[in-house]
Amino acid sequence: MSTPEANINKKRIKTEKKTVMDPIYLEGIDCASCAKKIERAVGKINGIKASTVDFATQKLFVELTGDVKTDKLIDDIKKTVAHVEPEVSVSLKSENKGNEHDHGHDHKGSKTQQLIIRLAVSGALTAIAAFSPLPFILDVSLFVIAYAIIGGDIVYRAFRNILKGQVFDENFLMTIATLGAFAVRQFPEGVAVMLFYQIGELFQEIAVNRSRKSISALMDIRPDYANLKVGNDIKKVAPEDISIGDVIIIKPGEKVPLDGKVIEGQSMVDTSALTGESVPREIEAGSDVLGGFINKNGLLTVEVTKVYGESTVAKILDLVQNASSKKAPTENFITKFARYYTPVVVIAAAALAFIPPLVIQGATFSEWIYRALVFLVISCPCALVVSIPLGFFGGIGGASKSGILVKGSNYLEALNAVKYVVFDKTGTLTKGVFDVTSIQPKNNLTSEELLEYAAFAEVHSNHPIALSIRKAYGQEIDESRIQNYNEISGHGIQVTVNGKEILAGNAKLMNKEHIAFEQKDVVGTLVHVAIDKQYGGYIVISDEVKEDSARAIQKLKELGIKKTVMLTGDAKSVGEAVGRKLGLDEIHAELLPDQKVDEIEKIDQQKTAKEKLIFVGDGINDTPVLARADVGIAMGGLGSDAAIEAADVVIMTDEPSKIATAINIAKRTRRIVWQNIIFAMGVKGIFLILGAVGFATMWEAVFSDVGVTLLAVLNAMRVLRIKNE
Repeated sequence: MSTPEANINKKRIKTEKKTVMDPIYLEGIDCASCAKKIERAVGKINGIKASTVDFATQKLFVELTGDVKTDKLIDDIKKTVAHVEPEVSVSLKSENKGNEHDHGHDHKGSKTQQLIIRLAVSGALTAIAAFSPLPFILDVSLFVIAYAIIGGDIVYRAFRNILKGQVFDENFLMTIATLGAFAVRQFPEGVAVMLFYQIGELFQEIAVNRSRKSISALMDIRPDYANLKVGNDIKKVAPEDISIGDVIIIKPGEKVPLDGKVIEGQSMVDTSALTGESVPREIEAGSDVLGGFINKNGLLTVEVTKVYGESTVAKILDLVQNASSKKAPTENFITKFARYYTPVVVIAAAALAFIPPLVIQGATFSEWIYRALVFLVISCPCALVVSIPLGFFGGIGGASKSGILVKGSNYLEALNAVKYVVFDKTGTLTKGVFDVTSIQPKNNLTSEELLEYAAFAEVHSNHPIALSIRKAYGQEIDESRIQNYNEISGHGIQVTVNGKEILAGNAKLMNKEHIAFEQKDVVGTLVHVAIDKQYGGYIVISDEVKEDSARAIQKLKELGIKKTVMLTGDAKSVGEAVGRKLGLDEIHAELLPDQKVDEIEKIDQQKTAKEKLIFVGDGINDTPVLARADVGIAMGGLGSDAAIEAADVVIMTDEPSKIATAINIAKRTRRIVWQNIIFAMGVKGIFLILGAVGFATMWEAVFSDVGVTLLAVLNAMRVLRIKNE
């Protein structure tokens, strides 16, 4: 069986009216097939284009066809869910303002306790009936009572669903199999199958809830409160009630509740929940802080710059919790497979029960009906429909633990097929911070004099190059010494300093003023300086390559990436120098944003249909290219609205090597998912054959259903333990 090709939507720039509702919470959804029923039923409601139920997070995602009345739609959804699954309650986010994982646990706990009591009572009655020498009528009565105690709810649900036209589910399979066992006088096995099925359901629920809690723990960054400063008082309020410009106090040990700027105080902050970085970051007055950081030691006074809904912590929570609504092709395939698989095996079981006794001499109906019942128990597809979504959700949770936000399991699966990686340069492979890296004075000038003249010339400019020169100078500039300031567009600056005419700019300025100068081939931007028409030397401004970039390229090549490419708007000499240093395969320089899209198109034509291309950019000026690539990855996207909006994957640190980590996580997730698929289908296939030919009894059937499901769920939970690779 091969993985279906990932269907990645390449048009992701939001230009039209939002048609996706906020997620709706489904409390009490304990089985994956129940989730599928709700998904199909809600999808048929007028005004709904598509619906997705995420079993792992117990959420319903709804896409609308256009303008619809939300209140009426929510009422329709509640009625539909109540009709399909009466045990499931529907609630909105506004009704659960706190952590949605907190509500309803007492209810679940009481249900679990009730099930344990029922198991104990039914098990005791079954043991008495099976091992005590009782009259036949009393014996059968005990089996029936034991069956009613442990299986009554399943039989009820099966008949209720049949009346609603929902026939083929696990309740139907278990009811037919166990009542059939009673019909052929296999009373102990009939009760035992229901007992073990319910034990399996209990352990499955425990495993799934543990998985949900593990994933929730990864996202335990939501602040519970904020300390709002009002005059001389401090009030503890909900983060949602804070406005832009409000001043909040963050005490040692507290979570930073909202994005803001430190106006007073100094401290170390733990950023690991957002970035995966274990080393605390030092901050002081003037530093930016993001919601989700943890203040380690100092007292901080912070001015809020974003409301809670727009803050980094809120966006990250939304991204990770809602990521699995975008399902991987393997998930969609398994969902469709399970939907058609169950009716097929029921028909096959019916044929197995009635055809052989009619055509095989000596065959009895009781023997072949028993085989058919075993066949039905084995056929239940729980292992697949539960473990596969959990596997992908675990992969997304594991990635977030490493500081990598994946917006959907479809993108996680697509990373497995990546063969071409295209990078932006500035802010992605380089730090995006311009610094003076070299000062080369001429004609008896000193380095200090050359830098001073350049700093005075650039005093009024806000260009990054001018800022870097003034930063390198590091002294206060006395503007009274400056006269006749003149900015020459596209060339540089002309100014008089202490009676001397200073020219600072590019080669075009030197040529324009007929000044002989040195043209050097260096990595970076050259600022030439002339004093009274005499060449004074040049200053090199360059963007440093990140320490992590070379290792990132090496790790990608070790993973089998065919080609690494860099697209940049910088000068050709600069781009090629960076590319050579990092060992990139191709460098395309001096490109405008639309020309970057053209280059992506050319690379796209080189790859096969199954191969994927990712573009890695800073997410601000690379939006068109991020949208065009099969998978768009935003580097340094922490706090960048454009990055979070446009990209499919957001690397929450500035480390390009996290791209290789994301691919490794995707590969490990796929391995575990396919282990479950092959294991579950392999074991079931073997036992189906054994059951059909009469070698497997109900006991083996229970293992092939309940046992395989538990093992598959436990295997899926291994994905959560993914570490940085």
